[in-house]
Amino acid sequence: MLSHHLQGALNNLRDLIKITELDMQDIKEAKHDAQFERLSLKEETIKSFEQKKAMIDHEISSLMTINPDKDLPQLLNEEQHAALDELKNELSNLREVNKRYAKLVLVVSNLYNTFLEKIVPTEMQGYKKVASKDSSILQVRV
Repeated sequence: MLSHHLQGALNNLRDLIKITELDMQDIKEAKHDAQFERLSLKEETIKSFEQKKAMIDHEISSLMTINPDKDLPQLLNEEQHAALDELKNELSNLREVNKRYAKLVLVVSNLYNTFLEKIVPTEMQGYKKVASKDSSILQVRV
């Protein structure tokens, strides 16, 4: 059962990496709708990974409870050791992809905020930003 959960978790991680890479490509091409459409798929995949990870933790805990005199490396077979190593590598890959994604999101966010500030200048009133009264480009009528 442990091997099954490990393979499922690996598949989830690989799917998350692919989805995030698609998101990065879409950011570069300004295809924001495609990103939003994948958001629910990404959330489901994350939830699935978390469930599989909980099952992996449970299986390993059960193995160690049944065999208290053995260390974890002795309880796992070669396939399980290899899957755990792959899991570690894929988690590292996901971390790197997410770092690149976060940088792109930050750049785009700053760009939009700069555009918005130029269109609708704001000023601070206490801790709150409000539209400036000297807004020359945009005039709002009620």
